[in-house]
Amino acid sequence: MPASDTIVALSTPVGESAIAVIRLSGPSCPELAQAIMGRTNPLKVRFAHFGNYLDISGKQIDDCVFTLFQEGKSFTGEPMLEIAPHGNPLIVQKIMEDLLARGCRSAEAGEFTRTAFLNGKMDLSQAEAVSDLIRARSDRSIEVAQRQLHGSVGRKMSELTDRLLSVMAHLEAYIDFPEEDLPNENQSGPAQDLRNLINEMKELIETQHYSALLHEGIKTLIVGEPNVGKSSLINALTGAERSIVSDIPGTTRDYISAFLMLGPWRIEILDTAGLHEAGDAIEQLGINHTIEQAETADFFLLMLDASAQSPSLPTELLERMTVENTIVIENKTDLPGAEVHDTFLPEFKHVRLSLLDKTGLSLLRSTWIESIEAGLKQPNADGVVVNARHAASLGDAVDALRLALDKLADEELTELVAADLRDAVEFIGQVVGKVDNERMLDSLFKQFCIGK
Repeated sequence: MPASDTIVALSTPVGESAIAVIRLSGPSCPELAQAIMGRTNPLKVRFAHFGNYLDISGKQIDDCVFTLFQEGKSFTGEPMLEIAPHGNPLIVQKIMEDLLARGCRSAEAGEFTRTAFLNGKMDLSQAEAVSDLIRARSDRSIEVAQRQLHGSVGRKMSELTDRLLSVMAHLEAYIDFPEEDLPNENQSGPAQDLRNLINEMKELIETQHYSALLHEGIKTLIVGEPNVGKSSLINALTGAERSIVSDIPGTTRDYISAFLMLGPWRIEILDTAGLHEAGDAIEQLGINHTIEQAETADFFLLMLDASAQSPSLPTELLERMTVENTIVIENKTDLPGAEVHDTFLPEFKHVRLSLLDKTGLSLLRSTWIESIEAGLKQPNADGVVVNARHAASLGDAVDALRLALDKLADEELTELVAADLRDAVEFIGQVVGKVDNERMLDSLFKQFCIGK
């Protein structure tokens, strides 16, 4: 934003509340605070002042709390003013209109955080974590967002960069000082260092899937033959009548989606059409949708009727199921003819329950959590998790390091190896925002909410 700009935005949700928070950032904040409060002396910084909000004509709008932050010690790095009026939408509207009349400009989405990034108050991975923290919908996603907000990704990128720069210094010493009495070039040392870096970066890239699961939810399909209790299960798990329950087979013709919390995990659960020989074209479409959803599913709850024969499943579905991502649920254990189906997919975990008697749900939840945490690729002890943008830049860095390794193996000129290493340093730098790409920044911050 231009140096003379002072931006303003409502930072709390629109609607009635006890208080609202209006944020301003820009050089005019100290003078605006004095004028609004009708003061002749400056406000004490980082101190909550209670006073009247006087509009540009001198008329009182509301009693508010004003907090002024000085340049260099605020969220954005610029002078900032936070105004907390009563949370009446009409009062908020009047204050916003008055601030615009005083020369402020409405902030764009993510502009406060973008200003903080441009002023060096945070790196780009921390800026992204601000948005992630606001949108987090599970305990795990909050934990990861908080770690990234506190610089976990930036610290890891700094460590990788330092190690890579050390390798570059070793190689470039021979370029800059070939006549000096340096030790004989030992390329196996740098080569092993590069291999270690590549392996670490590949492990980081794999955490992208973990990040996606945290933010989007673990996509879980309830599958099985008609009338085994799939709709009843989703209703029992969500605590709401999400699916129509009927004794008529084929009642669910398409999938029904709902979200629920399972311990620290956010789950997107889908009640799908029963798998059987379709009676009409509409039923067949529902079954086809089930198989299509299976292609992108993360977890499966395979239901069967404990009082009936074990089901026969489509090959396309069985190919997606593994010991790690599937639980076999034997429902209707309350029926007289119920049997144990331990010979059906015997290597898979089985849970027996009765949705009619409401027994076995607690065991299902605990088994489900254990299966997710055992089968999910979770981050190492350092807790670093990367998103899709980070993974793309790290992938480019890995490609550059592989080129450098190939050149070392072919005993090509050290200058060429060093060039590839410099490219890798640039790609790692992109993760934390050492880039000059206005379009990329525009795209990233437009995903933020107004007032952040």
